[in-house]
Amino acid sequence: MWEEDGQAGMSRGWDREIGRPGSRTMASQQTSPRPDELEFGGPLGTAAMLLLLPVVLFHLLLTCHSGPCSLLSLPSELPPVSAFWSPWALLLLLLWLGLQATLYLLPMGKVSEGMMLKDKSHLQYPINGFWCLGLTALLVGLGLVGGLPLGSLSELLLPLASAATVTAFILSLFLYLKSFTVPPSALAPGGNSGNIIYDFFLGRELNPRFGSFDLKYFCELRPGMIGWALINLALLLREAEHREGWPSLAMGLVNAFQLLYVVDALWNEEAVLTTMDIIHDGFGFMLAFGDLAWVPFIYSLQAQFLLNHPQSLELPVAGAICLLFAIGYFIFRGSNTQKNTFRRDPSDPSVAGLETIPTATGKRLLVSGWWGMVRHPNYLGDLIMALAWSLPCGVTHLLPYFYIVYFTILLVHREDRDERQCLQKYGLAWREYCARVPYRIVPYVY
Repeated sequence: MWEEDGQAGMSRGWDREIGRPGSRTMASQQTSPRPDELEFGGPLGTAAMLLLLPVVLFHLLLTCHSGPCSLLSLPSELPPVSAFWSPWALLLLLLWLGLQATLYLLPMGKVSEGMMLKDKSHLQYPINGFWCLGLTALLVGLGLVGGLPLGSLSELLLPLASAATVTAFILSLFLYLKSFTVPPSALAPGGNSGNIIYDFFLGRELNPRFGSFDLKYFCELRPGMIGWALINLALLLREAEHREGWPSLAMGLVNAFQLLYVVDALWNEEAVLTTMDIIHDGFGFMLAFGDLAWVPFIYSLQAQFLLNHPQSLELPVAGAICLLFAIGYFIFRGSNTQKNTFRRDPSDPSVAGLETIPTATGKRLLVSGWWGMVRHPNYLGDLIMALAWSLPCGVTHLLPYFYIVYFTILLVHREDRDERQCLQKYGLAWREYCARVPYRIVPYVY
């Protein structure tokens, strides 16, 4: 998903933050995982995911562009093998990555300090993702004025997804080999099990860098998240061409909701520095594929579906969907803001009056406000928003709802991981918190 708790991905949403509001723990305190600590089913599970994740990606892309659009069956006619690859698509992807890398290196915005590493040092991170989004939007706008056929991007999604998948595999192999050149203190706590497949999938090195260029931090939000918004825009423009000038209301809502989600992530980019993606997980295939392939091509499924299967949407229904999204965003942003404010300054007037539980670590756990409602209110807001941007696709097909089904499974897995981490860190204080706040994500349900 990146990031801030519950913010989506197989990167955004792919992993979550250690601890609770108020914690600022040392990154990567463990040395290597015990066999009973291996995730995703260990070596066998990760080997299966290495094969299944790309298969699922291409199955969904092909299904979305087929007539029946059925998740449970293959399209009646598969495209030729040549449709899966194009040197122009690879070149376009490399140019996109080069552009985002160049913008990343520009001296814009502030520089923030990451969490303490095992060697007691702190890495520096540029907080300029929002500026990069703005400059990208400016360049795209100038291109459109100059006649850039951005809508044609919708016809390259299959070869672009292939190029992104190949790039993720090559990058992951490079990162795995590079990890053997760094000291043990630079390794991730979960990705140095000694098993080649497992470590390749999770990533051995915690913060692979070239000078000040942090590969994991760069990929976390920039190319995939901004690319998601760009693909959505291309699909909207292509639909507008089909409709002789104007996109549908359904397509407009999907683009607006998801663009706000991307803007929110980049505006609050600094929050990613305290997430499990950054402080705990290595940079391997899981995050590389999630960032570069899964996010831009799976998260844009709703817009892809609407281009190929137009849906009419009445204004009252659109209004109700907008209200649902607003409720989800209010919960998501309110809970994350409360958490981050409490972490930065517990004496801040907006959080100073909240009830807390002391812990043996010297930190305190929030037990009121948003975090007294459920243990992961940001996940709840995330899921409500995901439902809201799926509803404009109607209810006749399951494919637009793949995201929320997958995301629910992902967040349940993530909150279980959070629970184990917090129990290990806070012990009895965490048990007391769970007794005070019994529901994990959905009040009175789960």
